[in-house]
Amino acid sequence: MQKNIEKIRTLFESLPYIRKFFNKTVVIKYGGHAMIDDSLKKSFARDIVLMKYVGINPVIVHGGGPQIGGLLARLGKESRFVKVIRVTDNETMDVVEMVLVGKINKEIVGLINHFGGKAVGLGGKDGGLIKARRLKIKGEEMGYVGDVEAIDPGVLAVLEESDFIPVIAPVGGDEEGTSFNINADTVAGKIAAALNAEKLILLTDVAGVLDKDKKLISSLTLSEARALITKKIAVGGMIPKLQCCMEAVVSGVKRAHIIDGRVEHAVLLEVFTDAGVGTAIGLKK
Repeated sequence: MQKNIEKIRTLFESLPYIRKFFNKTVVIKYGGHAMIDDSLKKSFARDIVLMKYVGINPVIVHGGGPQIGGLLARLGKESRFVKVIRVTDNETMDVVEMVLVGKINKEIVGLINHFGGKAVGLGGKDGGLIKARRLKIKGEEMGYVGDVEAIDPGVLAVLEESDFIPVIAPVGGDEEGTSFNINADTVAGKIAAALNAEKLILLTDVAGVLDKDKKLISSLTLSEARALITKKIAVGGMIPKLQCCMEAVVSGVKRAHIIDGRVEHAVLLEVFTDAGVGTAIGLKK
């Protein structure tokens, strides 16, 4: 009996958070180890289904860099990166679409549906969701690497009205229908801004943002986040993640989070507890 009472208490502890985020949109960038480890994949899918059932509207944008690299290696094609961005020629773009839209997206949708959700997979070209333009880096030919020119969230609104969970592959198209490979963090941030989301959550393979002593920073203001980049405390792949979060917050997203996707049920811990499992970025702490 006592064990059952403890379960009820846990539910009541979650009630303020359920009330706060009821009918709000949370955009989640799903990537890293959470997409590879079988137990974490199931944990993530259950988190998303539970969020939907308690009245939160999750929107998922997924990555797939390691899977793309793995298939390219099996095909005997070497991957080249410029500033952590994969150079994408015509042949690589075919692989990107095959892996992201044709394989990973369907796997995520299938797993969410298996646990009782109603997920629908989308490429960014579907319904004109992501209008892309070629990404230009001075002195480098990046091929079919894109940036987000505009987001048309109309198709997402239709899915939300029917209680579907959108699962989005970060492949956009230009006016001629050319496909572009776009960074999933960037896509998630732009979609969160277009939907005026309550939260943007980026799942990573680190604990969150670390200070100069390598200790986790639980929350950051925009000026503090910028200072970490300026002082070169945040380096490498953390820089674009911080920039993505800052841009989202400036664009109206209430709060952005960089969390540890290696932790089981990381998304629920971030949404339904005070402590969370990573770093929160907002206009104020």
